[in-house]
Amino acid sequence: MPAKPLPDFVERAVSLERRTTLALPGQAAFYAEIRAATQLAQLAGSHGPRQFVLGAGSNLVLGGDFDGLILHMAIAGRQLLGEDAEAWYVYAGAGENWHQLVSWTLQQGWPGLENLALIPGTVGAAPIQNIGAYGLEVADRVLSLDAVDMLTGRTIRLDRADCRFAYRDSVFKQEGWHLDARLVVIGVTFRLPKAWRPLTGYGDLAAELDRRQIADPTATQIATAVSNIRSRKLPDPATLPNAGSFFQNPLVDAALGERLAQAYPDLPRYPQADGRIKLAAGWLIEHSGWKGRNLGRVGMYEKQALVLVNRGGACGAEVLALAHAVQADVRARFHVELTPEPVFL
Repeated sequence: MPAKPLPDFVERAVSLERRTTLALPGQAAFYAEIRAATQLAQLAGSHGPRQFVLGAGSNLVLGGDFDGLILHMAIAGRQLLGEDAEAWYVYAGAGENWHQLVSWTLQQGWPGLENLALIPGTVGAAPIQNIGAYGLEVADRVLSLDAVDMLTGRTIRLDRADCRFAYRDSVFKQEGWHLDARLVVIGVTFRLPKAWRPLTGYGDLAAELDRRQIADPTATQIATAVSNIRSRKLPDPATLPNAGSFFQNPLVDAALGERLAQAYPDLPRYPQADGRIKLAAGWLIEHSGWKGRNLGRVGMYEKQALVLVNRGGACGAEVLALAHAVQADVRARFHVELTPEPVFL
């Protein structure tokens, strides 16, 4: 079937370097800023170039030029849909800035997202990656999401179970939908429970609150503490390009976790409900000799070994080479496999 003509709002030959936080060179053959679901409906079923959805570009490694269509999500809007005795129900468009949404909900007196403060990216990307930090995953707060089926142009709704959330994972990644833009998230509804309780069990967060002599923190105080921690550990992409935490904290079986605990008593470990053990990837990388170490024009950040940075002028191949080198050294020393968090395009 011949491809139907692309709408007038589709641009051609657009640089993506300034639209990604790692600032790697790459150009999109076609590019569309999506401000409304109707634009997606116009593009649906076009049988034209392959498509990729871009949010804030904070979780993406460009390998070079992309010969398809970039759908840059900019659908705005946030509102309280309603409330009941148990929760507030908040809706946000996929193009909304994630941290600004967290701040807005707290200003309205609706706690629940505070542990996810200052995570870069957009609302639409949050459930795809199932972002998480300091004991909370966005899956814990998602009620449903709306997405456009790019084959039919129809809007569908997925509830929490449909999303098949797992650690840094969702149905979108499992089915590869985020790579071929089969389903494009246009908005997310969050359930923020009124029976709120602070989540302060992670060591860094507990230490930050203790340092500030806050024994019974409010949600806003937790968000501030989380933001302070992240600001100290993570460089500003505007001054030092990076993609945030580059590797997932690995999950290992109980037997390996126990052997590592005996050999390295100071290795942070977090038991999981399924019996596995989550390990701190940053610790493994640092103790493999990569903290502050460069490979060409890229390196692992000197203040946080988990963060891969572009020292200037790097390309996607250099990022991939460093990632492979770090993985190999961690594997050789600890028998643990590290999985990158970003998408490689």
